[in-house]
Amino acid sequence: MLTTNPFDDDKLREECGIFGIWGADNAASFVALGLHALQHRGQEGAGVTSFDGAHFHSHRAMGHIAGNFDRDEVMRALPGRTAIGHVRYSTTGESGLRNVQPLFAELAEGGFAVAQNGNLSNAMKLRRTLNRRGSIFQSTSDTEVIIHLVATSNHTTSLDRLTDALKQVEGAYSLLVLTPDGLIACRDPLGIRPLVMGKLGEATIFASETVALDVIGATFLRDVEPGELVLVNGSGIRSFRPFAKVEPRPCVFEHVYFSRPDSVADGKSVYEVRKNIGAELSREAPVEADYVVPVPDSGVPAAIGFSQASGIPFELGIIRSHYVGRTFIQPSQEVRNLGVKLKHNANSALVHGKRIVLIDDSIVRGTTSVKIVQMMRDAGAREVHLRIASPPTRHSCFYGVDTPERAKLLAAQMSVEAMRDYINADSLAFISIEGLYRALGSERNDQQPQRCDACFTGDYPTSLTDFTEKESAGSLSLVASR
Repeated sequence: MLTTNPFDDDKLREECGIFGIWGADNAASFVALGLHALQHRGQEGAGVTSFDGAHFHSHRAMGHIAGNFDRDEVMRALPGRTAIGHVRYSTTGESGLRNVQPLFAELAEGGFAVAQNGNLSNAMKLRRTLNRRGSIFQSTSDTEVIIHLVATSNHTTSLDRLTDALKQVEGAYSLLVLTPDGLIACRDPLGIRPLVMGKLGEATIFASETVALDVIGATFLRDVEPGELVLVNGSGIRSFRPFAKVEPRPCVFEHVYFSRPDSVADGKSVYEVRKNIGAELSREAPVEADYVVPVPDSGVPAAIGFSQASGIPFELGIIRSHYVGRTFIQPSQEVRNLGVKLKHNANSALVHGKRIVLIDDSIVRGTTSVKIVQMMRDAGAREVHLRIASPPTRHSCFYGVDTPERAKLLAAQMSVEAMRDYINADSLAFISIEGLYRALGSERNDQQPQRCDACFTGDYPTSLTDFTEKESAGSLSLVASR
Protein backbone atom coordinates (compact mmCIF):
# COMPACT_ATOMS: atom_id res chain seq x y z
CA MET A 1 0.00 0.00 0.00
CA LEU A 2 1.34 3.42 -0.95
CA THR A 3 0.39 6.44 1.07
CA THR A 4 -0.16 9.39 -1.19
CA ASN A 5 0.00 12.12 1.40
CA PRO A 6 3.78 12.46 1.57
CA PHE A 7 3.75 15.70 3.55
CA ASP A 8 1.42 14.39 6.24
CA ASP A 9 3.88 11.88 7.71
CA ASP A 10 5.92 14.73 9.20
CA LYS A 11 3.24 16.72 10.98
CA LEU A 12 2.40 17.00 14.65
CA ARG A 13 -1.09 15.61 15.10
CA GLU A 14 -3.77 16.43 17.61
CA GLU A 15 -4.98 13.13 18.95
CA CYS A 16 -8.73 13.56 19.06
CA GLY A 17 -11.84 15.68 19.11
CA ILE A 18 -14.96 15.37 21.27
CA PHE A 19 -18.56 16.53 20.92
CA GLY A 20 -21.60 16.09 23.16
CA ILE A 21 -25.19 17.29 23.37
CA TRP A 22 -27.91 17.18 26.01
CA GLY A 23 -31.59 17.75 25.34
CA ALA A 24 -32.11 17.38 21.59
CA ASP A 25 -34.21 14.95 19.59
CA ASN A 26 -31.98 12.71 17.46
CA ALA A 27 -29.00 13.75 19.56
CA ALA A 28 -26.68 11.25 17.88
CA SER A 29 -27.25 12.89 14.50
CA PHE A 30 -26.06 16.23 15.88
CA VAL A 31 -23.01 14.53 17.36
CA ALA A 32 -22.15 12.94 14.01
CA LEU A 33 -22.42 16.34 12.30
CA GLY A 34 -20.27 17.96 14.97
CA LEU A 35 -17.64 15.27 14.60
CA HIS A 36 -17.54 15.91 10.86
CA ALA A 37 -16.30 19.42 11.70
CA LEU A 38 -13.69 17.95 14.04
CA GLN A 39 -12.47 15.27 11.65
CA HIS A 40 -9.11 17.05 11.28
CA ARG A 41 -8.40 16.22 14.93
CA GLY A 42 -8.48 12.47 14.31
CA GLN A 43 -9.05 10.25 11.29
CA GLU A 44 -8.26 6.79 12.62
CA GLY A 45 -11.52 5.91 14.33
CA ALA A 46 -14.80 7.41 15.50
CA GLY A 47 -17.58 6.58 17.92
CA VAL A 48 -20.91 7.82 19.26
CA THR A 49 -22.74 6.76 22.45
CA SER A 50 -26.33 7.84 23.12
CA PHE A 51 -28.67 7.49 26.11
CA ASP A 52 -32.45 7.21 25.75
CA GLY A 53 -33.28 7.58 29.44
CA ALA A 54 -33.13 3.84 30.08
CA HIS A 55 -30.41 2.32 27.92
CA PHE A 56 -27.06 3.28 26.41
CA HIS A 57 -26.39 2.66 22.73
CA SER A 58 -22.97 2.76 21.05
CA HIS A 59 -21.47 2.50 17.61
CA ARG A 60 -17.72 2.63 17.04
CA ALA A 61 -15.81 2.16 13.82
CA MET A 62 -12.39 2.51 12.28
CA GLY A 63 -12.02 5.32 9.77
CA HIS A 64 -13.84 8.59 9.17
CA ILE A 65 -17.28 9.77 10.24
CA ALA A 66 -18.35 9.74 6.60
CA GLY A 67 -19.07 6.18 5.58
CA ASN A 68 -19.62 5.04 9.17
CA PHE A 69 -22.21 7.47 10.56
CA ASP A 70 -24.09 8.57 7.45
CA ARG A 71 -26.17 5.40 7.19
CA ASP A 72 -29.79 5.36 8.38
CA GLU A 73 -29.48 1.98 10.08
CA VAL A 74 -26.55 3.19 12.19
CA MET A 75 -28.25 6.38 13.34
CA ARG A 76 -31.57 4.63 14.09
CA ALA A 77 -29.64 2.37 16.46
CA LEU A 78 -28.51 5.42 18.48
CA PRO A 79 -31.77 6.80 19.96
CA GLY A 80 -32.06 9.33 22.74
CA ARG A 81 -31.92 13.03 23.52
CA THR A 82 -28.33 12.99 24.75
CA ALA A 83 -25.14 11.65 23.18
CA ILE A 84 -21.38 12.06 23.11
CA GLY A 85 -18.86 11.30 20.36
CA HIS A 86 -15.18 11.11 19.61
CA VAL A 87 -12.75 11.12 16.68
CA ARG A 88 -9.40 9.49 17.34
CA TYR A 89 -5.85 9.60 16.18
CA SER A 90 -3.63 7.22 18.14
CA THR A 91 0.02 7.66 19.01
CA THR A 92 1.82 4.99 20.96
CA GLY A 93 0.16 1.62 21.32
CA GLU A 94 -2.02 -0.27 18.95
CA SER A 95 -4.53 0.96 16.44
CA GLY A 96 -7.73 -1.01 16.87
CA LEU A 97 -11.44 -0.88 17.54
CA ARG A 98 -11.04 -1.60 21.24
CA ASN A 99 -9.32 1.78 21.66
CA VAL A 100 -11.94 3.76 19.74
CA GLN A 101 -14.01 5.98 22.01
CA PRO A 102 -16.35 6.67 23.70
CA LEU A 103 -15.38 3.85 26.06
CA PHE A 104 -18.35 2.38 27.95
CA ALA A 105 -18.72 0.30 31.10
CA GLU A 106 -21.62 -0.92 33.25
CA LEU A 107 -20.71 0.21 36.74
CA ALA A 108 -22.58 -0.54 39.95
CA GLU A 109 -24.37 2.81 39.66
CA GLY A 110 -25.27 2.30 35.98
CA GLY A 111 -23.76 2.95 32.58
CA PHE A 112 -20.70 5.16 32.21
CA ALA A 113 -19.44 6.41 28.84
CA VAL A 114 -16.39 8.65 28.47
CA ALA A 115 -14.64 10.45 25.61
CA GLN A 116 -11.30 12.17 26.17
CA ASN A 117 -9.06 14.62 24.39
CA GLY A 118 -5.64 14.71 26.01
CA ASN A 119 -3.09 12.49 27.65
CA LEU A 120 -2.62 11.33 31.23
CA SER A 121 1.06 11.51 32.02
CA ASN A 122 0.80 9.08 34.96
CA ALA A 123 -1.52 6.55 33.29
CA MET A 124 0.99 3.68 33.32
CA LYS A 125 1.64 4.04 37.04
CA LEU A 126 -2.09 4.19 37.83
CA ARG A 127 -2.77 1.23 35.55
CA ARG A 128 -0.21 -0.94 37.35
CA THR A 129 -1.77 -0.06 40.71
CA LEU A 130 -5.27 -0.83 39.42
CA ASN A 131 -4.09 -4.12 37.92
CA ARG A 132 -2.72 -5.19 41.29
CA ARG A 133 -6.10 -4.38 42.85
CA GLY A 134 -7.85 -6.66 40.37
CA SER A 135 -8.96 -4.30 37.64
CA ILE A 136 -9.21 -5.97 34.23
CA PHE A 137 -8.56 -3.65 31.30
CA GLN A 138 -10.24 -4.11 27.92
CA SER A 139 -8.17 -1.54 26.00
CA THR A 140 -4.73 0.00 25.98
CA SER A 141 -6.12 3.53 26.14
CA ASP A 142 -5.26 5.73 29.10
CA THR A 143 -8.91 6.85 29.08
CA GLU A 144 -9.87 3.47 30.53
CA VAL A 145 -7.81 4.31 33.62
CA ILE A 146 -10.42 6.97 34.41
CA ILE A 147 -13.22 4.39 34.21
CA HIS A 148 -11.47 2.09 36.69
CA LEU A 149 -10.70 4.94 39.08
CA VAL A 150 -14.39 5.90 39.00
CA ALA A 151 -15.45 2.26 39.51
CA THR A 152 -13.24 1.86 42.58
CA SER A 153 -14.07 5.23 44.17
CA ASN A 154 -15.77 5.22 47.57
CA HIS A 155 -17.92 8.24 46.74
CA THR A 156 -21.61 7.90 45.89
CA THR A 157 -22.64 10.25 43.06
CA SER A 158 -21.29 10.08 39.51
CA LEU A 159 -19.96 13.61 39.81
CA ASP A 160 -18.14 12.94 43.09
CA ARG A 161 -16.70 9.67 41.84
CA LEU A 162 -15.42 11.35 38.68
CA THR A 163 -13.93 14.19 40.71
CA ASP A 164 -12.21 11.68 42.98
CA ALA A 165 -10.77 9.92 39.93
CA LEU A 166 -9.52 13.12 38.31
CA LYS A 167 -7.74 14.20 41.49
CA GLN A 168 -5.52 11.14 41.05
CA VAL A 169 -4.43 11.84 37.47
CA GLU A 170 -1.89 14.24 36.04
CA GLY A 171 -1.54 15.59 32.55
CA ALA A 172 -3.96 17.18 30.13
CA TYR A 173 -7.58 16.26 29.46
CA SER A 174 -10.93 17.49 28.29
CA LEU A 175 -13.65 14.95 29.01
CA LEU A 176 -17.27 14.28 28.17
CA VAL A 177 -18.92 11.74 30.45
CA LEU A 178 -22.42 10.33 29.97
CA THR A 179 -24.18 8.69 32.92
CA PRO A 180 -27.82 8.17 33.99
CA ASP A 181 -27.33 11.27 36.19
CA GLY A 182 -26.56 13.51 33.22
CA LEU A 183 -23.84 14.74 30.89
CA ILE A 184 -20.62 15.93 32.53
CA ALA A 185 -18.03 18.07 30.74
CA CYS A 186 -14.71 18.86 32.35
CA ARG A 187 -11.32 20.34 31.61
CA ASP A 188 -8.02 19.82 33.41
CA PRO A 189 -6.99 22.52 35.94
CA LEU A 190 -4.40 23.98 33.55
CA GLY A 191 -6.83 24.03 30.62
CA ILE A 192 -4.19 22.57 28.30
CA ARG A 193 -6.73 20.92 26.01
CA PRO A 194 -9.66 22.98 24.69
CA LEU A 195 -13.39 22.59 25.36
CA VAL A 196 -16.22 24.99 24.53
CA MET A 197 -19.90 25.20 25.46
CA GLY A 198 -22.79 26.17 23.20
CA LYS A 199 -26.57 26.28 22.89
CA LEU A 200 -28.99 25.12 20.22
CA GLY A 201 -32.56 25.91 21.22
CA GLU A 202 -32.95 24.22 24.62
CA ALA A 203 -30.05 21.84 24.02
CA THR A 204 -26.62 22.26 25.63
CA ILE A 205 -23.55 21.36 23.58
CA PHE A 206 -19.86 20.79 24.27
CA ALA A 207 -17.14 20.54 21.64
CA SER A 208 -13.38 20.68 21.19
CA GLU A 209 -13.71 23.67 18.83
CA THR A 210 -16.22 26.39 18.05
CA VAL A 211 -16.37 25.32 14.39
CA ALA A 212 -18.35 22.24 15.47
CA LEU A 213 -20.98 24.57 16.94
CA ASP A 214 -21.11 26.55 13.70
CA VAL A 215 -21.77 23.44 11.62
CA ILE A 216 -24.97 22.56 13.48
CA GLY A 217 -26.16 26.16 13.85
CA ALA A 218 -25.46 26.39 17.58
CA THR A 219 -24.51 29.54 19.49
CA PHE A 220 -21.21 29.75 21.32
CA LEU A 221 -21.70 30.47 25.03
CA ARG A 222 -18.24 30.28 26.57
CA ASP A 223 -15.17 28.16 27.13
CA VAL A 224 -15.40 25.48 29.77
CA GLU A 225 -12.97 26.98 32.25
CA PRO A 226 -9.78 25.23 33.34
CA GLY A 227 -10.54 22.97 36.31
CA GLU A 228 -14.31 23.29 35.81
CA LEU A 229 -16.84 20.45 35.74
CA VAL A 230 -20.23 21.21 34.18
CA LEU A 231 -23.16 18.88 34.90
CA VAL A 232 -26.18 19.06 32.60
CA ASN A 233 -29.38 17.13 33.34
CA GLY A 234 -33.09 17.59 33.83
CA SER A 235 -32.42 19.96 36.73
CA GLY A 236 -30.48 22.37 34.53
CA ILE A 237 -26.83 23.32 34.20
CA ARG A 238 -24.55 23.37 37.24
CA SER A 239 -20.88 24.32 37.44
CA PHE A 240 -18.36 22.89 39.94
CA ARG A 241 -14.72 23.81 40.59
CA PRO A 242 -13.30 21.07 42.82
CA PHE A 243 -9.61 21.65 42.07
CA ALA A 244 -7.16 24.11 43.56
CA LYS A 245 -6.92 27.14 41.28
CA VAL A 246 -3.74 27.45 39.23
CA GLU A 247 -2.74 29.74 36.39
CA PRO A 248 -4.07 28.29 33.10
CA ARG A 249 -1.66 27.01 30.44
CA PRO A 250 -3.69 26.31 27.26
CA CYS A 251 -1.77 24.68 24.41
CA VAL A 252 -0.21 27.30 22.14
CA PHE A 253 -0.13 24.85 19.21
CA GLU A 254 -3.92 25.02 18.91
CA HIS A 255 -3.38 28.45 17.37
CA VAL A 256 -0.32 27.46 15.35
CA TYR A 257 -1.68 24.33 13.72
CA PHE A 258 -4.27 22.08 15.37
CA SER A 259 -7.50 24.06 15.38
CA ARG A 260 -9.35 24.81 12.18
CA PRO A 261 -8.73 28.39 11.00
CA ASP A 262 -12.44 29.17 11.29
CA SER A 263 -12.46 28.32 15.00
CA VAL A 264 -12.14 30.73 17.91
CA ALA A 265 -9.76 29.50 20.63
CA ASP A 266 -9.40 31.24 24.00
CA GLY A 267 -11.39 34.15 22.63
CA LYS A 268 -9.09 34.67 19.65
CA SER A 269 -9.74 33.97 15.97
CA VAL A 270 -7.36 31.18 14.95
CA TYR A 271 -7.20 32.60 11.42
CA GLU A 272 -6.26 36.07 12.62
CA VAL A 273 -3.62 34.74 15.01
CA ARG A 274 -2.02 32.75 12.19
CA LYS A 275 -1.98 35.82 9.97
CA ASN A 276 -0.38 37.73 12.84
CA ILE A 277 2.26 35.00 13.15
CA GLY A 278 3.10 35.42 9.46
CA ALA A 279 3.36 39.17 9.86
CA GLU A 280 5.66 38.83 12.87
CA LEU A 281 7.76 36.32 10.94
CA SER A 282 8.17 38.75 8.03
CA ARG A 283 9.48 41.41 10.43
CA GLU A 284 11.81 39.05 12.28
CA ALA A 285 13.20 37.27 9.19
CA PRO A 286 12.80 39.49 6.11
CA VAL A 287 13.97 38.27 2.73
CA GLU A 288 13.98 39.58 -0.83
CA ALA A 289 11.79 37.36 -2.97
CA ASP A 290 9.30 37.36 -5.81
CA TYR A 291 6.50 35.28 -4.23
CA VAL A 292 5.27 34.05 -0.86
CA VAL A 293 4.11 30.44 -1.25
CA PRO A 294 2.26 28.51 1.48
CA VAL A 295 2.73 24.80 2.10
CA PRO A 296 -0.93 23.74 1.78
CA ASP A 297 -3.10 23.83 3.64
CA SER A 298 -1.81 24.69 7.10
CA GLY A 299 0.65 27.33 5.92
CA VAL A 300 -1.93 29.48 4.11
CA PRO A 301 -3.01 31.99 6.81
CA ALA A 302 0.57 32.65 7.95
CA ALA A 303 1.64 33.09 4.32
CA ILE A 304 -1.12 35.66 3.80
CA GLY A 305 0.10 37.56 6.88
CA PHE A 306 3.71 37.37 5.70
CA SER A 307 2.73 38.64 2.26
CA GLN A 308 0.62 41.52 3.56
CA ALA A 309 3.30 42.68 6.00
CA SER A 310 6.21 42.32 3.57
CA GLY A 311 4.53 43.47 0.36
CA ILE A 312 5.71 40.33 -1.44
CA PRO A 313 2.87 38.86 -3.56
CA PHE A 314 1.09 35.76 -2.26
CA GLU A 315 0.83 32.95 -4.81
CA LEU A 316 -0.13 29.28 -4.83
CA GLY A 317 3.16 27.77 -5.88
CA ILE A 318 2.15 24.33 -4.60
CA ILE A 319 -1.20 22.90 -5.67
CA ARG A 320 -2.85 20.28 -3.50
CA SER A 321 -5.31 17.68 -4.73
CA HIS A 322 -8.03 17.04 -2.15
CA TYR A 323 -9.27 13.91 -3.88
CA VAL A 324 -6.36 11.56 -3.24
CA GLY A 325 -6.28 9.29 -0.24
CA ARG A 326 -4.45 6.01 -0.64
CA THR A 327 -3.63 3.92 -3.65
CA PHE A 328 -3.63 0.19 -3.13
CA ILE A 329 -0.65 -0.87 -5.20
CA GLN A 330 2.61 -2.55 -4.35
CA PRO A 331 4.99 0.37 -4.75
CA SER A 332 8.41 0.29 -6.26
CA GLN A 333 10.63 3.22 -5.38
CA GLU A 334 9.80 4.72 -8.78
CA VAL A 335 6.07 4.52 -8.11
CA ARG A 336 6.57 5.80 -4.58
CA ASN A 337 8.28 8.90 -5.99
CA LEU A 338 5.43 9.43 -8.43
CA GLY A 339 2.94 9.13 -5.57
CA VAL A 340 4.43 12.25 -3.99
CA LYS A 341 3.02 14.34 -6.84
CA LEU A 342 -0.46 12.85 -6.68
CA LYS A 343 -1.37 15.04 -3.73
CA HIS A 344 1.05 17.99 -3.94
CA ASN A 345 2.52 19.36 -7.12
CA ALA A 346 4.59 22.44 -7.89
CA ASN A 347 2.99 25.18 -9.97
CA SER A 348 5.99 25.17 -12.32
CA ALA A 349 4.77 27.92 -14.64
CA LEU A 350 4.63 30.26 -11.64
CA VAL A 351 7.80 29.40 -9.72
CA HIS A 352 10.25 28.84 -12.58
CA GLY A 353 13.09 31.33 -12.35
CA LYS A 354 11.61 33.01 -9.28
CA ARG A 355 12.80 33.57 -5.72
CA ILE A 356 10.32 31.79 -3.45
CA VAL A 357 9.52 32.17 0.26
CA LEU A 358 7.90 28.97 1.50
CA ILE A 359 5.75 29.28 4.64
CA ASP A 360 5.08 26.17 6.74
CA ASP A 361 3.70 25.73 10.25
CA SER A 362 6.48 23.60 11.76
CA ILE A 363 9.44 21.32 11.21
CA VAL A 364 9.30 17.99 13.00
CA ARG A 365 11.60 15.35 11.52
CA GLY A 366 12.44 17.51 8.55
CA THR A 367 11.33 15.06 5.87
CA THR A 368 8.51 17.34 4.71
CA SER A 369 10.80 20.32 4.34
CA VAL A 370 13.34 18.35 2.32
CA LYS A 371 10.60 17.26 -0.10
CA ILE A 372 9.00 20.64 -0.62
CA VAL A 373 12.29 22.49 -1.08
CA GLN A 374 13.39 19.91 -3.64
CA MET A 375 10.00 20.17 -5.34
CA MET A 376 10.51 23.90 -5.77
CA ARG A 377 14.02 23.42 -7.11
CA ASP A 378 12.85 20.74 -9.55
CA ALA A 379 10.22 23.23 -10.77
CA GLY A 380 12.96 25.73 -11.57
CA ALA A 381 12.84 28.07 -8.58
CA ARG A 382 15.94 30.27 -8.54
CA GLU A 383 16.00 30.62 -4.74
CA VAL A 384 14.02 28.83 -2.02
CA HIS A 385 13.75 30.48 1.40
CA LEU A 386 11.90 28.63 4.17
CA ARG A 387 10.07 30.42 6.97
CA ILE A 388 8.43 28.49 9.82
CA ALA A 389 5.39 29.87 11.67
CA SER A 390 6.43 28.38 15.02
CA PRO A 391 9.64 28.25 17.05
CA PRO A 392 11.89 25.18 16.64
CA THR A 393 10.18 22.05 18.02
CA ARG A 394 12.90 20.73 20.33
CA HIS A 395 10.88 18.77 22.90
CA SER A 396 8.27 16.02 22.86
CA CYS A 397 4.69 16.61 23.94
CA PHE A 398 3.11 14.47 26.66
CA TYR A 399 -0.28 16.18 26.70
CA GLY A 400 -2.22 14.74 23.80
CA VAL A 401 -0.14 15.53 20.73
CA ASP A 402 1.60 12.92 18.61
CA THR A 403 5.25 13.94 18.81
CA PRO A 404 8.29 11.82 17.97
CA GLU A 405 10.77 11.10 20.72
CA ARG A 406 13.24 13.93 21.17
CA ALA A 407 16.04 12.12 19.37
CA LYS A 408 13.94 12.25 16.17
CA LEU A 409 13.13 15.96 16.34
CA LEU A 410 15.38 17.72 13.84
CA ALA A 411 15.61 20.94 15.86
CA ALA A 412 16.73 18.99 18.94
CA GLN A 413 19.69 17.58 17.03
CA MET A 414 20.79 20.45 14.77
CA SER A 415 21.40 24.18 14.80
CA VAL A 416 19.24 26.29 12.49
CA GLU A 417 22.14 26.62 10.06
CA ALA A 418 22.70 22.84 10.05
CA MET A 419 18.98 22.36 9.45
CA ARG A 420 19.12 24.80 6.53
CA ASP A 421 21.95 22.82 4.98
CA TYR A 422 20.13 19.50 5.55
CA ILE A 423 16.93 20.83 3.99
CA ASN A 424 18.90 22.48 1.15
CA ALA A 425 17.18 25.85 1.49
CA ASP A 426 18.84 29.15 0.64
CA SER A 427 17.78 30.44 4.04
CA LEU A 428 15.77 29.15 7.01
CA ALA A 429 14.19 31.04 9.89
CA PHE A 430 11.65 30.31 12.62
CA ILE A 431 9.46 32.79 14.46
CA SER A 432 10.83 33.47 17.93
CA ILE A 433 8.92 32.43 21.04
CA GLU A 434 8.54 36.15 21.79
CA GLY A 435 7.16 36.77 18.31
CA LEU A 436 4.69 33.95 18.71
CA TYR A 437 3.35 35.49 21.92
CA ARG A 438 3.16 38.92 20.28
CA ALA A 439 1.03 37.37 17.54
CA LEU A 440 -1.28 36.16 20.30
CA GLY A 441 -1.48 39.68 21.71
CA SER A 442 0.65 39.08 24.81
CA GLU A 443 4.19 38.78 26.06
CA ARG A 444 5.85 35.66 27.39
CA ASN A 445 6.78 35.79 31.06
CA ASP A 446 9.43 33.20 31.91
CA GLN A 447 8.35 33.24 35.55
CA GLN A 448 4.67 32.75 34.69
CA PRO A 449 4.02 31.58 31.09
CA GLN A 450 0.43 32.05 29.95
CA ARG A 451 0.38 28.97 27.71
CA CYS A 452 1.82 25.50 27.43
CA ASP A 453 4.75 25.91 25.04
CA ALA A 454 6.75 22.93 26.27
CA CYS A 455 7.35 21.58 22.75
CA PHE A 456 9.41 24.72 22.09
CA THR A 457 10.85 25.54 25.51
CA GLY A 458 10.89 22.29 27.50
CA ASP A 459 8.89 24.05 30.24
CA TYR A 460 6.41 21.30 31.12
CA PRO A 461 3.58 22.52 33.36
CA THR A 462 2.94 19.16 35.09
CA SER A 463 4.89 16.19 36.40
CA LEU A 464 5.76 13.54 33.79
CA THR A 465 5.59 10.45 35.98
CA ASP A 466 5.41 7.81 33.26
CA PHE A 467 8.14 9.39 31.16
CA THR A 468 10.42 9.75 34.18
CA GLU A 469 9.88 6.10 35.11
CA LYS A 470 10.42 5.06 31.51
CA GLU A 471 13.69 6.95 31.36
CA SER A 472 14.79 5.37 34.64
CA ALA A 473 13.82 1.85 33.62
CA GLY A 474 15.26 2.21 30.13
CA SER A 475 12.30 0.62 28.34
CA LEU A 476 8.66 0.47 29.35
CA SER A 477 5.62 0.00 27.14
CA LEU A 478 3.58 3.16 26.88
CA VAL A 479 -0.16 3.10 27.41
CA ALA A 480 -1.89 4.10 24.20
CA SER A 481 -3.18 7.63 24.00
CA ARG A 482 -6.61 8.37 22.71
